[in-house]
Amino acid sequence: MAEQFDVVVLGGGSAGEATASGLARRGTSVALVEANLVGGECPYVACMPSKALLRMAGLRAASGQPGWREAVAFRDEVAAHRDDSDAARSLADDGVCVVRGRGVITSLGQVRVGERELAYDQLVVATGSEATVPSLDGIEQADVWTSEDALAGSELPESLMILGGGPVGCELAQVYARFGSQVTVVESADHLLPSEPAFVGNAIQQALVADGVQLMLGTELDRVPTGSGKLLVAAGARPRTGNIGLDVLGAEVDDDGALRVDETCRVADRLWAVGDVTGVAPYTHAANYQAKLVVDNLTGRTRRADYRAIPRTVYTDPTVFCVGRTDDDTVSVDLDVADTARAIIDGRPPGKVRLYADATGRALVGAAVVGPGADGWAAELTLAIRADVDLDVLADVVHAFPTYGELLESGYTELDRRRSS
Repeated sequence: MAEQFDVVVLGGGSAGEATASGLARRGTSVALVEANLVGGECPYVACMPSKALLRMAGLRAASGQPGWREAVAFRDEVAAHRDDSDAARSLADDGVCVVRGRGVITSLGQVRVGERELAYDQLVVATGSEATVPSLDGIEQADVWTSEDALAGSELPESLMILGGGPVGCELAQVYARFGSQVTVVESADHLLPSEPAFVGNAIQQALVADGVQLMLGTELDRVPTGSGKLLVAAGARPRTGNIGLDVLGAEVDDDGALRVDETCRVADRLWAVGDVTGVAPYTHAANYQAKLVVDNLTGRTRRADYRAIPRTVYTDPTVFCVGRTDDDTVSVDLDVADTARAIIDGRPPGKVRLYADATGRALVGAAVVGPGADGWAAELTLAIRADVDLDVLADVVHAFPTYGELLESGYTELDRRRSS
C-alpha cells in the first residue's frame, strides 16, 4: 500500500527543506525524500564551510594565524561535521516525514523510494544541481577536485590549478593562496567574474594577484597541463534532473537540464520546482524565496516571482555585492569607496560602487559594489530595486556617520540631479 501525502518533495537541500517545513507548519501532510544530507550542499560542503574558511583566511592575512589545521577544524565545526541529524530532527518536529533514499517518479501521483511507495497530490522537485567536469585531454588521469571535495577534505595542496574564475573559483583561490598553496586560476573570459561588470572582476583580480595567485585569463584549455598539481573544477553546475522519472510526467527540460517553471514556480499540473533545478538563480537565498512562493501557492495564496532584485555576492576580500541589471542600456554613476570618512578610518581600502538607473532616471534598476563588507552596507540596494523606490526618496535617506553606506547617498543624489537637469 502506498503512503498518502498531500505533497511529496524530491530533494532535501535548502529549497526542499524550506518547502517541506513551510508546508508542514501550515497543516499540509508532507514527505521529503533525500538520498544524501538533509539540508543539501550549502550547510555542509558549500556556502557555510567556504565562508568559514574565508574568515580564517582573512585572519591569517592580517596576523599570520590561524594555521590550516585550525582553519579546517573551524570549518568542520561550522558545517556541523557534515552531520544532518539536527536538520532531519527539525523537519520531523515540524511534522515532515523524512524519507531517506533516492526517489523516482513512477507515475502521475506516485514516487518510489526503495521499497516504499509514496502517493502525492502535488509534487515539488528540488533536486538541486551538480558540478560539471569539462572534457579535457588527460583529465581522467589528473588529481581532480570539485568544490565539494575541497570543502570537505583536509588537504592543503602545494600546487592548485582552478578551472573557472567565477564566485567559487575566486573564493577558493583566495583561501588556498592565503594558506600557502601555489594557486593558478584559468578563466576563458578576459576578466574574473565574467557575468558581472568588468570593473568588478578587475578589482578581484588585483586582490588575488596581491595574494600571490597567478591568473590565466582569456585562456581556453583543451588538455590538462602537465605538472598542474591538484586540479579544482569550478566551471559551473548543471541542474540535476536526470533519471528521476520526469519523462513519465512529460515535464519539459531545457537543453542545460533545467526544469522550466512559470512565474509561480509551477511546471505542469500537480508539478512544481524550486532551487537550482529551475536554472533561475543558483543561490541559497533564491532557492528559499522560491520555496516561500510554492508554500503560498499550495496553501491558497497566489504569488508570482519577481527576480529583479536577487543579490549576487562573492565573499572574497574585498567583498562583491551585485543586484539587478548592470547592462549598458541604463544610466549609471560611479563612486569611490575611498572617498568616505569610514575609509579614512579603515586605512582607505579599495572599492567602487556603480549605481544603475532606468532610462527615465526615476528609479534604480541595478548596482555593482566592491568593497569591505559590501554584503552588509549595500544590502539596502536590494530593497530599493525590488520596491521601485523613487530616486528622490532614496536621496533623502539619512545614513549614519561614519559608514560606507553614506556613499550611496551621493550616488542617489547625482542620479536624481541628472534626471532633473
